[in-house]
Amino acid sequence: MTPGSADGSDSGHNNNVLAHWMSDHNREWPSKYYVTEKQSRAGKPHLSAAQKATKTGVASWIIVIAAPIFVVVVVCCIAALLWYKCGNTAQQNVLVAKLELWRSTLPRLFEYNELAAATNSFSDENKLGQGGFGPVYRGFLTDPDRHVAVKMLSADSSWQGQKEFEAEVKVLTQLRHRNIVELVGWCDSNEGLLLVYELMAQGSLLTSIFTILLEFYHGNRVLSYLSRYKIIFDLGSALLYLHRCCDKCIVHGDIKPENVMLDASYNAKLGAFGRARLIEHGAEPRATEIVAGTRGYIDPEFVNNHLRCPEADIYSFGVALLEIASGKRPASRSRQPDEASALLVCRLRDLYDQRMVLDAADAKMNGEFDQQQMERVLVTGLWCAHQDPSR
Repeated sequence: MTPGSADGSDSGHNNNVLAHWMSDHNREWPSKYYVTEKQSRAGKPHLSAAQKATKTGVASWIIVIAAPIFVVVVVCCIAALLWYKCGNTAQQNVLVAKLELWRSTLPRLFEYNELAAATNSFSDENKLGQGGFGPVYRGFLTDPDRHVAVKMLSADSSWQGQKEFEAEVKVLTQLRHRNIVELVGWCDSNEGLLLVYELMAQGSLLTSIFTILLEFYHGNRVLSYLSRYKIIFDLGSALLYLHRCCDKCIVHGDIKPENVMLDASYNAKLGAFGRARLIEHGAEPRATEIVAGTRGYIDPEFVNNHLRCPEADIYSFGVALLEIASGKRPASRSRQPDEASALLVCRLRDLYDQRMVLDAADAKMNGEFDQQQMERVLVTGLWCAHQDPSR
């Protein structure tokens, strides 16, 4: 039985037809089933010898021109990479030279091996976080016995990171205040430059007091009003010292809860001076090209005029003060840095205008605070964060 037949009765006829088609070599198949060699050749343009030579010549010229361009691009990329690395190395060498000049004012010079031993070879278990110019590690020194925090500036760090490192060293070596984080020492090694600070047992105000829900807690206990007031007072004392009591006015440039450190007794100390600038008392502030700071704490006036001045710190302090008292973070969906704190400030200002400013106090304190003091705290924060400097 053959395919297509039910009983095989047509098999002989089909075989005869097949044999007829196979034996008839001259029979033409329907043209729709194939393309003849003649048709195939006809579809291709005929090139003369001159045309072929021209085509080959053009291809050769393309190769001759493209090859050097490719080589130049590769060489430029390699040169740019080397320039970047050499530039960073040169900048770090300049920084090291400055540190050598400042050695008489710098605290203790540590050996790298000493800090590696203190941090268990800078293990991930001892990593506290990422600072403005590099990772920060927890360590324990044995001579004398004390816990420390070690910031590392890696050898391939950015130019901005090196500038912040330099600013931090330059400023902290001039400061002596109970509410300023102490710089214990430094280290220059092949692995990079390192700064050693006193370790604050409770970490930053942000990580130690705010939970994921961004509310003021420590464990299961709400931070009391007295503790909050003390933190505010300590931060204000540090700011007054920087602006009024040093040889030069020091503008911190990045005041926020993340840069306020807490010891075991919740004494607050201001740290992270990588964006700090020194200004002569009474001198006109100089404009800066880059608006540095953290969204939510940047003074709108600084965004507009690019003048780094003490008033910019005051604005940031006001936002932080409102944050501590209300238990709310500055938040806004705006992409403009000068509008990021508007939501918190405007909400509290509306309550103030309605003579209901005490309603802004963190509800989790259950009203357990001195109302007159709390009102003063909130009003002070609003005035510090006022966006009209003439009022």
